[in-house]
Amino acid sequence: MTRGDILLVSLPGSDRREETGNRPAIAVQTDVAASPMLMVVPVTSTLRALRFPFTVRIEASASNGLTLPSVAMVFQLRAIDRRRVIRKLGQLEASDLAQIDTEIWRMLKPPELPS
Repeated sequence: MTRGDILLVSLPGSDRREETGNRPAIAVQTDVAASPMLMVVPVTSTLRALRFPFTVRIEASASNGLTLPSVAMVFQLRAIDRRRVIRKLGQLEASDLAQIDTEIWRMLKPPELPS
């Protein structure tokens, strides 16, 4: 698995707010991290999710393996056990991965401290 792969993953059950079940997710972890865990951004085909901050619209393409226009839900960034990966669907286009990177940093950036 490499950064930018779109994977079909099995996300564990939740209390309704977190994405669960078998669904696409984008691997966003650097390739050099030798860890049993993998950082992913869940993906949904529910375009209404664009109303939330820290989301990126992704168009379906042959290279990314998505079949519907989708939303990368950066605000649900999480670590999963690599054993939850079912299979690789495709590879995210570089421009989409750049937008996701921007949203990750925007979401995690600490507020400016007063001088």
